[in-house]
Amino acid sequence: PFRNVDGSLVFRPGGHGALLENLNDLKGDIVFIKNIDNVVPDRLKPEICRYHQVLGGYLVNLQQRIFSYLQGLDDAVADDSLLAEVTAFVQDFLGIEIPSPAGDKQVEFLRQKLNRPLRVCGLVKNKGEPGGGPFWVRGPDQGCSRQIVESSQVDFSASDQADIWQSSTHFNPVDLVCALRDYRGEPFDLHEFSDPDTGFIAVKSSEGKELKALEHPGLWNGAMAEWNTVFIEVPASTFNPVKSVFDLLRPAHQTGEV
Repeated sequence: PFRNVDGSLVFRPGGHGALLENLNDLKGDIVFIKNIDNVVPDRLKPEICRYHQVLGGYLVNLQQRIFSYLQGLDDAVADDSLLAEVTAFVQDFLGIEIPSPAGDKQVEFLRQKLNRPLRVCGLVKNKGEPGGGPFWVRGPDQGCSRQIVESSQVDFSASDQADIWQSSTHFNPVDLVCALRDYRGEPFDLHEFSDPDTGFIAVKSSEGKELKALEHPGLWNGAMAEWNTVFIEVPASTFNPVKSVFDLLRPAHQTGEV
């Protein structure tokens, strides 16, 4: 174990994935999540607010459509036209691979895939900023899903993974709108939609010494692995990070016009 100079054990924060507890305790309806270091002067806030409204409005519209489908699937006998429409929506719009169940099994499969937390993620074009991005990820069951992946989750010694990472077109600025209640108005237990196997080891330091620390699955990574996810491109002007004092020299953080 890693110890302090006095011999006591070193304890570290568990990463932003630990915030899943806070998010779950909110028992909210619609929640906006944004990185604390993505800040802008007041003169740029109207555009930021506009795209928050766009993302939020898109999520509510999508949520209402999903709720309508779930209510239809609750009917004693779901008609064939509804099943065909919902199947196409789940497969083509949400990007969920569908096996070939029939009858009641198909209804239950669709209900299970639709009745889960929903997030709409704003993305900007990749210009080399450090951080994660949107990818199709194949899970243990060989099914693909939309995920936000961090570099710490990528095996760069594998040329195929490194090539995919380098060719990514968009970047995750952490600009999410989340729907946390089901179609009956009950809050989801968000722990049920997390993937505990996506915890990772991060390289950190303590008192000048390098250490490796186990962190929770990232909040917008593994902690939301089983959420329904939609990606939407937003303008780069909505992303103005301040990760170091030098970032304050960027035009967006100056007092004059950009």
